[in-house]
Amino acid sequence: MKSLQQIFQDAFASIDITINGDKPWDIQVHNPKLYDRIVSEGNLGFGEAYMEGWWDCEALDEFLFKVLNDRLHSKLPIQNLGFLFFVLKAKYKNLQTKSRSKEVAFKHYDLGNELFEKILDKQMMYSCGYWKTATNPDDAQEAKLDLICRKLKLEKGMTLLDIGCGWGGLSRYAAEKYGVTVTGITLSEEQAVFAREVNKGLAVDIRVIDYRDLHEKFDRIAAVAVTEHIGYRNYRKFMEMANENLTKDGIFLIHTIGGNHDAKNTEPWIDKYIFPNGMVPSASQLSKAWQGLFILEDWHNFGPDYDPTLMAWIHNLEENWDSIKADYDESFCRMWRYYLCGSAASFRSRHNQLWQIVLTKRVHLGIYESVR
Repeated sequence: MKSLQQIFQDAFASIDITINGDKPWDIQVHNPKLYDRIVSEGNLGFGEAYMEGWWDCEALDEFLFKVLNDRLHSKLPIQNLGFLFFVLKAKYKNLQTKSRSKEVAFKHYDLGNELFEKILDKQMMYSCGYWKTATNPDDAQEAKLDLICRKLKLEKGMTLLDIGCGWGGLSRYAAEKYGVTVTGITLSEEQAVFAREVNKGLAVDIRVIDYRDLHEKFDRIAAVAVTEHIGYRNYRKFMEMANENLTKDGIFLIHTIGGNHDAKNTEPWIDKYIFPNGMVPSASQLSKAWQGLFILEDWHNFGPDYDPTLMAWIHNLEENWDSIKADYDESFCRMWRYYLCGSAASFRSRHNQLWQIVLTKRVHLGIYESVR
């Protein structure tokens, strides 16, 4: 009978990974208890073991890509009952109520603006760049911002609602380049402070408010990297909010990570350490949620562009490792490396997509011409 270590060794060998090998994507196991931990704790234990230094890998993104791309977990004897409890909790509870929605702001976005300044581009955009013609992350993010504005058909004098405005990058770009008046909303106090500062002197109003508490009219609405925090129980409520707050001839753009299957929970390690109560929507979940409210005008998938975006963030993390470690600790830096490399692997393997969806109201007349 094979030992547990031999089972893992054979499984890794099937995807060209050698335990303690010399290839950049080979896993280096420092603690032989790792195999038992993976079997009993699944992905959560695997990620925590990396944070604790139980294993390493030089090309972590490529290692995780091989694991994801070949669905290696299906070949391993993982018995994680904790994940079953997690799934049941997500199924029977609304994990994205107003009070729960603030958890991700406190745990992730309020880590400190200085941290994100060291990792992100100069515009502080924490979402996928558009690399069609770009050759560096700053240009890719500016191209993304302009793509959004062009898809929204922004014109001077219009009003724009920027849902999940982050550090104010889109609000600033739209106000400066297109002459619109912007209302940006976020649940993060740290983001709001930064966004107000970078938009000082512009027609931009940054508010700390839940989207469910907004009752105004806007010519255009953009929701960039926020739908992942809405939760499947609230997709319809989110669409109804957009319908209520959008003028009858308005345009609504959603920029979101998308999944290939309906999901009602997220990966336990991501939920615990990165995005509490987060959830990646599927195409069917979103389209069902806007049924009867909006017309689908355009659905643009450029998921592969998230890979170079994330690799740029990983590069910045590595460049600033010592200063970030001084403010936090080694485990925190390893957590972020694991998170960013795992995310890059998920897009590289096409497990996740990046969608820009353009919607109009049913009373909107005329032809919408999509842009790329």
